[in-house]
Amino acid sequence: MALKQSEAIVLRTYPLREADLLVTLFTRAEGKVKGIARSAKKSRRRFGGALEPLTCIRVYYEDREGQELARIDSCDILESPLSSEIDFLRVMALEHLAESLDELLPDREANDAIYRLTVSVLPRLCEGSIWMPLTYFQLWLVRLVGFLPELGACCRCGRSLNGSRAFYHAVADGLTCAQHRRLAAWELSAESRAVAMQMFRRPLESFAGEPWGAGRCADLRRYLLRIIERHVEKRLVTAVMLNKL
Repeated sequence: MALKQSEAIVLRTYPLREADLLVTLFTRAEGKVKGIARSAKKSRRRFGGALEPLTCIRVYYEDREGQELARIDSCDILESPLSSEIDFLRVMALEHLAESLDELLPDREANDAIYRLTVSVLPRLCEGSIWMPLTYFQLWLVRLVGFLPELGACCRCGRSLNGSRAFYHAVADGLTCAQHRRLAAWELSAESRAVAMQMFRRPLESFAGEPWGAGRCADLRRYLLRIIERHVEKRLVTAVMLNKL
């Protein structure tokens, strides 16, 4: 069988036997693909550091009849996160992208929009500030997988939330007005909702010059995380770590 090839992003690698790796890739051609890279720990010619998480690669692989896992033949590095300075904050942001994609994306379902989103965000996480690209990524990811509720109207009564307070609950979809607020609900600020609407209209690069500390749009990121975790039915490990920073 002829080898397939595709641009891909490495999401996860796990040791398998003495020298092999079990690899999860987000390929542009076929979506999330899991495969085995034989002798990956020993073969610098075929892999040579290409299987580090969040590395953008060109992968050559083969699907064999009757086998669930692909056979990963070799990889060429297109862009590596290791090519610029690494610190703990950036590592956690990169790991969060990988975990979110791995948990949300189904196997073997191509999604070019999410692939392009991820490729555009990754370089921005190399510039010393993670919070703006992380917010942009989470917002668009939740929207592109179809989980983002209407941000401008109460899900209970349909009243416009523009200029008024908005609330959400960890176990319910949508935002509500103050009248239909549930017990133990969190507030999503008008400022964060306004930023979200801007992110739908403007490219990622246009936000690069703005000041973005950890506090800006923290409530929006928390809201988006609750949506992700409710749909995957588990807590994201990397989100817990990011919340401690």
